[in-house]
Amino acid sequence: MHDHHHDHSQCDHDHGPKHIYIYSPSSAVRDKAAFKRGIARLKALGHEVEVDADALATHTRFAGDDATRLAAIHRAAASGADVALISRGGYGLSRILPGIRYKAVAKAIEKGTHFIGVSDFTAFQLALLAKTGATSWAGPSVGADFGVAGEPDDIMEACFDDLLTGHGEGTGWRMNNEKPNATNGKPAVPNVYVKSATLWGGNLSVLASLVGSPYFPAVKGGVLFLEDVHEHPYRVERMLTQLLHAGVLAQQKAVVLGQFTNFKLAPHDKGYKLQSVVDWLRTQIKAPVLTNLPFGHVETKVLLPVGATVSLSVEARDALIYWGHQH
Repeated sequence: MHDHHHDHSQCDHDHGPKHIYIYSPSSAVRDKAAFKRGIARLKALGHEVEVDADALATHTRFAGDDATRLAAIHRAAASGADVALISRGGYGLSRILPGIRYKAVAKAIEKGTHFIGVSDFTAFQLALLAKTGATSWAGPSVGADFGVAGEPDDIMEACFDDLLTGHGEGTGWRMNNEKPNATNGKPAVPNVYVKSATLWGGNLSVLASLVGSPYFPAVKGGVLFLEDVHEHPYRVERMLTQLLHAGVLAQQKAVVLGQFTNFKLAPHDKGYKLQSVVDWLRTQIKAPVLTNLPFGHVETKVLLPVGATVSLSVEARDALIYWGHQH
């Protein structure tokens, strides 16, 4: 649901180059070539790219020790950049959540910096939401998205550009073609309209790991979106069970499943697959469970405002999450 053919002369948005600050709050950058390609791509798009002094630091598996990565986050917040973009995900934010100065990050967001990331960045986003209520963006990273060999995904780039120019208002997609409910013959996903709900979520493994901590936001009546990579369907179900038993799922108005990729079914599964998990989840909660959101560890990913107020509509297989201008 993106319109990229608007007449720039007729709008009051800023289409000029943006200041993008790149930093590494999680795992060390191992693919230096992708990192360099990503920076070159962002520069080719006309942006001013500032790379944090410790973006390529390493300490065991991390991009520098804990103090180094905390300092990088705080430099990103103090940079005055239009966008603070992570080099990559991996692991590393969970262990430094107590040291992040959330008020400083929220102040930077208030002044116009968009914090964007995916995967491990979910820990930062949820903690920020829990501590300050500030909105950040689930979206690309430098290496895996802008630094791919060849051309980066055009939908991902278009969504990124929409955010930078103030045109991003929502995202629409087609859900999986699912069989009707076996017991009553009703569609797998009913027509839905949810107004004024908090959009939140991210990587399921990271999100589940924060349950019971002060970094897990208490979102009631929300739209929860989830994705994961390298997680077998039974593990996905186990993490969803954790959210179910913790009372999190019962409080949501909708659960939106993104892409669950890079796993291999085992002979032992005997027909138990990801769709089995979706079918099971629908028997456990009243809220609709939507599928196929273009977000996750995939090339085609939309940008989603974590913590923003959205509306959600579903008509047959067409779904739309709308947030209007986030200025």
